[in-house]
Amino acid sequence: MIDLPTIWFLLIGVLLVGYAVLDGFDLGVGMLSPFVARSAAQRGQLMETIGPVWDGNEVWLLTMGGALFAAFPLVYATVFSGFYLALMLLLFALILRAVAMEFRHHLEDPRWLRVWDGAFWLGSFLAALLLGVAIGNIARGLPLTGGEYTQGLLGLLNPFSLCVGLLAVTMFAMQGASWLVFRTSGQVASSARRAGRIAWVFFVVLWLVVTAFSVIDAPDLWTNYTNPLAWIAPLLFVVATAVTGYAIWNGHERLPILGSSLSIAALIGILGQGLYPTLVPDRTAGSDITISTAASSDLSLTVMLIITLIGVPIVLIYTVFVYSRFMHKVGSADSYG
Repeated sequence: MIDLPTIWFLLIGVLLVGYAVLDGFDLGVGMLSPFVARSAAQRGQLMETIGPVWDGNEVWLLTMGGALFAAFPLVYATVFSGFYLALMLLLFALILRAVAMEFRHHLEDPRWLRVWDGAFWLGSFLAALLLGVAIGNIARGLPLTGGEYTQGLLGLLNPFSLCVGLLAVTMFAMQGASWLVFRTSGQVASSARRAGRIAWVFFVVLWLVVTAFSVIDAPDLWTNYTNPLAWIAPLLFVVATAVTGYAIWNGHERLPILGSSLSIAALIGILGQGLYPTLVPDRTAGSDITISTAASSDLSLTVMLIITLIGVPIVLIYTVFVYSRFMHKVGSADSYG
């Protein structure tokens, strides 16, 4: 008997990894833009590294939301209704980034460029922070009343989730710096490498803080780690993070983005292992929303799985093709727009 809810739990995790890795460097580039690009030409150089792919990267988030709605409608209803204001802020941040990228090159006036470059940074930072805060709240659990979260935006801004939000900011900054090291040259690449070293240090420190904090505020995340096999993901995370730091400090160009991407995937794997089989832990009555209680019918899950097995390989082939066309080093002469 195929365990369809577990398969869809894993598939949604894969979609989250795809978004975090791909749109992660987009967000990171945006957050680092004021620090690694001093001139208009250098900022254009940054835009060129993500210009051909950023909109495709965000599709992973939309696909994950659609998959969550179809596979686990109860979770979709709980999270999207309870996080309504936070999700609207996230949507605003993502729209602000997109508008800034498209509008900045319409005029060559320095004031116009500064406004949209500032909007690009703000949208990137807010999106990274809010995504981390949302994940942090899912990890620690929500106070549910009749299966609904009713405490609003302020209830989401608890210390643990804010720490996870800052961890997400540093993680995406590290990913963005690694991407720029890979895709740019000259002064921008040198500045990105310095920024990547700083982001890596803060990422490691915040990971240690969040890990220690989770023992107190989210102890249920540790339940599944009584199984020795569950420690493969944490071990992989430590190795990947160490490789990323080594690569950033020792002048490698491709290795930082590979190590950083693997580190992100392993970190999400750690979270998934800690939550399984729960999707939304309940901090009050203990009525957790699990994959079995929230799943759609077996027929719905089976039909969607068939469609997924047909569609996902096509999407992956297309994604690989697009990225293979835009892997060259970007110089200032290639500035976006």
